[in-house]
Amino acid sequence: MKNKHLAATAVLMLASAAAAAHPQAGGAHTHGFLDGFAHPFTGLDHLLAMLAVGGWSIRQSNASWLPPTFLGMMLLGVATGAAGLAIPGLETGVALTVVLMGLLIAVAARLPAAVGAAMVGAFALLHGNAHGHELPQAASAVGMLLASAALVYGGRLLGRVSPALALKVGGAMIAATGMMLVAAA
Repeated sequence: MKNKHLAATAVLMLASAAAAAHPQAGGAHTHGFLDGFAHPFTGLDHLLAMLAVGGWSIRQSNASWLPPTFLGMMLLGVATGAAGLAIPGLETGVALTVVLMGLLIAVAARLPAAVGAAMVGAFALLHGNAHGHELPQAASAVGMLLASAALVYGGRLLGRVSPALALKVGGAMIAATGMMLVAAA
């Protein structure tokens, strides 16, 4: 049974072929609902960060409200990106969120509720801002938020059913992948 959970975690972590979902300015997206829905699944940075937020949140004292915090702050980030707010070092920041979430899972870190919420909110703001630059239309934002919710809550499910060792190994793999994303950013 443990191998099945570890295998499922690995499959979800490696489900994306793309290393990053953020083309530079002028990237070609049609900006519809399906583009937005597919977007979090097509970038390893977003896929891993959202699964990691869900998986990590399950063991926090404020577990039930971390996912809505993440999704709400992501929506705010989308609005800032769609409005044209440029965050210096955005790609590196997004990649660092993957590293940090992976490390938190790997060491089974528990943070005070306010610190965890602020951290998750800041990470979501970065991811949302990146999405908002690429998918500024309302239909694409709705699709992206629905897919993000599915990934965050999917991560929570994995966090609940996975043995502690599998989570720690998965977290280490996420952190290592995040380091490769930082190097590529």
